Amino acid sequence: MIVDSHTHVFPPEIIARRQEYLARDAWFGRLYANPKARMATAEELISSMDAAGVDVAVTFGFGWGDPGLCRLANDYTAEAIRTHAGRLAGFAVVNPASRDAEAEIARSAGLGLAGIGELMPEGQGYSLGDADLLAPTLEAARSLGWPVLVHVCEPVGHEYPGKGSPSLDGVVRLAGRFPETTLILAHWGGGLPFYELMPEVRAALANAFYDTAASPLLYDDAIFRVAAELAPGRILFGTDYPLLGQKRMLERVRSAGLGEAALREMLGGTAVRLLGLEEPRVA
Repeated sequence: MIVDSHTHVFPPEIIARRQEYLARDAWFGRLYANPKARMATAEELISSMDAAGVDVAVTFGFGWGDPGLCRLANDYTAEAIRTHAGRLAGFAVVNPASRDAEAEIARSAGLGLAGIGELMPEGQGYSLGDADLLAPTLEAARSLGWPVLVHVCEPVGHEYPGKGSPSLDGVVRLAGRFPETTLILAHWGGGLPFYELMPEVRAALANAFYDTAASPLLYDDAIFRVAAELAPGRILFGTDYPLLGQKRMLERVRSAGLGEAALREMLGGTAVRLLGLEEPRVA
């Protein structure tokens, strides 16, 4: 089973009124002010999955600062997973800095969502090093058995919209403080698989996973093979759709020189176990 563990969808009304939302959320404005920055509905995601041969996708909205917009995104994601049962799994977007984050997590669980993410620290107004602020969100996720997907960026290299400030030390300390909460570190965790060669970092990140979202925009394709050796069984295929196309990302992973077992794990096996996924129902 092929699983895309990192995709974004937007309600049609937000896509149609993009300019209005650019003004409402500064971080959204940084990522989507360019008219060429793609936004997609759940139906467009399903069409892409069908064309690429992706069986299941984990999807979620944007990491809004406004809790009201988080609720709107979660309602749309919940509707999408009901409409496309078996094809989509949904995560809840919440702002841990807001007073109603725990209530929104509980509400989202009732809607059938199955994780938290993507947390956007810089856009939502907090630091990954602020463990006290993040504690209620991470504890709520642990109690539900939910993973938490976190936007992480690399401390070197080129700038791009939405990169954010380096946060690797904060991630490691956060993982060490909440070892029973499963973290998914987006975008290869900002390069953290390489730091796992340090025993103390490897120990702190024992319950952390990495996704491949936006990989071609960040790293040479050798990273698929190298990271699979550094963190075996903890790499999740993710595209960051619609930022990148699913079909092309699959082609790149398959041509990266991975062994058969490592490829099978990265493309779906790890996600199936982590999220308890089932084979999609055939209509």
